[in-house]
Parts: sequence; C-alpha cells; structure tokens
Amino acid sequence: MLDITEDPNEEWHTTGPVEIPLLGGPPVPIILDGYGDDEAPEDFHEAIRAFLTLDRSVLEAAAPAIFAYYRDVAETTDAVDVHIDGPADVLDHITLGREPTVSRDTYTDRHVYVSLECECAWEPEHGLQLVFRDGRTVTKAGPYDGHLTNASAYGDPSLTDVVYH
Repeated sequence: MLDITEDPNEEWHTTGPVEIPLLGGPPVPIILDGYGDDEAPEDFHEAIRAFLTLDRSVLEAAAPAIFAYYRDVAETTDAVDVHIDGPADVLDHITLGREPTVSRDTYTDRHVYVSLECECAWEPEHGLQLVFRDGRTVTKAGPYDGHLTNASAYGDPSLTDVVYH
C-alpha cells in the first residue's frame, strides 16, 4: 500500500517517492488529482499498481502512434531539427516525464488514467503526452493538452479508442 497524503498547498494528493520501473531513475512522487473526492479511490490504487508493473514493451506498442505524431509535426513545420526513420526509432527521441499524474476521466468513460508530460525532440513547445488507461496501456499519445482521452479532447465519442488523433 502506498503512503498517500493531501498536499496542503495544492488541490491534490501525492504518494511518497516511488520507484517506477518504466521511468527508471530515482523514486518520484505520484500526483493523485481528484482522489480526495472520488467515489472509488481504490481505482486510483489499482491504476498505480498496474502502472508500476509496466516496462518498455508498453512504449514499443505505442510507438506507431507516437511516430504518427512526429510525422504530422515534421510535415507541417520547418522547425523540426530531427529526422526519425520510423516507429522503431521514435522512442530514442523522447524523455519520459518524472511526474505521473493519476486522475479519473469525469467526461467520458470514468476510467482512471495515468498521464505523463514528456519531452520530445521534434516538438519542444507542446511536448508529448502519454496517457495510460487504468495504468495498463497507452491509450492517448500526442501534444500535451491535459486531456485524458481523445474523445474528451475533441468531444467526440467515436475517438474513444483512438491513441493519436
């Protein structure tokens, strides 16, 4: 069980520092947004437990969507200084975020998501957002916009299972 405390200066809760295999590096706290008022906080715990079991294979599965994001940016701007040959190489050009945020999608499917704000070589301004449904699999990749799903970002339920839009 994780030690979870309310941050008195913010509107969220945090865990103590946790070693996250997917991220590597030193332990980091996890932010839980909406946890205190949630009707099923155990869903947050389950998403975190699942997220803590992930390895690089979850990113490799999302690489085609991440590469599609790179390709769209590269095709629409001259400011991209990096060339990436394909999905197999795209992960070499991202730096995973160190502040995972866990929250419930209150707009569409009510699942709990883990969101990472990452850096990427091709889009320094908007970066890369990776979102993991129930902490298990990447279900949204693209510029950081704070939305947990493309369905909620675009107000379009047909985008529920679309990873990159």
